[in-house]
Amino acid sequence: MFRAVLVNKDEQGYRAELGQVDEASLPDGEVRVKVLYSTLNYKDGLAITGKGPVVRSFPMVPGIDFAGEVIESTSSDFKAGDMVLLNGWGVGEGHWGGLAQQARVKADWLIPLPKGFTAKQALAIGTAGYTAMLCVMALQKHGLKPSDGEVLVTGAAGGVGSFAITLLSKLGFAVVASTGRMAEVDYLKKLGAAEVIDRATLSAPGKPLAKERWAAVVDSVGSHTLANACAQTKSDGAVAACGLAQGMDFPSSVAPFILRGVTLYGINSVTMPRAKRIAAYEQLSKLLDLKTLDEISHEITLEESLKYAQELMAGNVRGRLIVDVNR
Repeated sequence: MFRAVLVNKDEQGYRAELGQVDEASLPDGEVRVKVLYSTLNYKDGLAITGKGPVVRSFPMVPGIDFAGEVIESTSSDFKAGDMVLLNGWGVGEGHWGGLAQQARVKADWLIPLPKGFTAKQALAIGTAGYTAMLCVMALQKHGLKPSDGEVLVTGAAGGVGSFAITLLSKLGFAVVASTGRMAEVDYLKKLGAAEVIDRATLSAPGKPLAKERWAAVVDSVGSHTLANACAQTKSDGAVAACGLAQGMDFPSSVAPFILRGVTLYGINSVTMPRAKRIAAYEQLSKLLDLKTLDEISHEITLEESLKYAQELMAGNVRGRLIVDVNR
């Protein structure tokens, strides 16, 4: 038996609670893992609170990330004692995830724990940091240089936003952070933001084309914020979109893309092939100051994840929440 957060939906309603699970109940997979750390992401908040239809079967163990030690494996890729990491692949939605002391998953979903990181550090990065790195890599592939101008990061105080600011500033870019929590200005500037603006300047309906300002954008918000960011992006600029905190609609027009040649990159971190995941973490190991992880992340217990899921959905959490599933 082991402890896990279980989400259920039945005649008693939708609920998430901490419970005991039999190892025999674990879903199919080639690799069984002793989970050391998981995280609490926006998608996990939706799963635990029921504020979004992300859970596709019940009961479900949420947790889209985890790091831990292989207990047993029928795959030649991994053996007992190996340290592994998982981000995405629908775990916590359609397959039991990491908010538990054990997990069983497909071998293809795992990568070896990236060199240079402990299990806790890898989860301080988690899907948020890994996704931010994919966004930055897309902008680099586009040819973006610091001399091209300012880069906008929306949802700046969240996990993706925090890492995007850190990574872009490390690469020499002038980063403008957009947030609805202006009390976090000092935090965002400490991460490397040159300027902080209120998200209200971007979140209302806007014009199809606006005054050009951004050389590039990393957006984790979607909806009107993404539309306005595109409308304000300079000619031949690029926008990397990876989230939908404001909404999954895109109330825009083709004007920025046709009249200014703006490129919109969709960043799918969930089903990225193993080689690209490893490459992203290699870049993270080169760019991240590990001390920054202490600024961005906060550790909680498995039981506390239920309470913090509510705080996350209320927009009261900054940075990353690491879950020590054995506390």
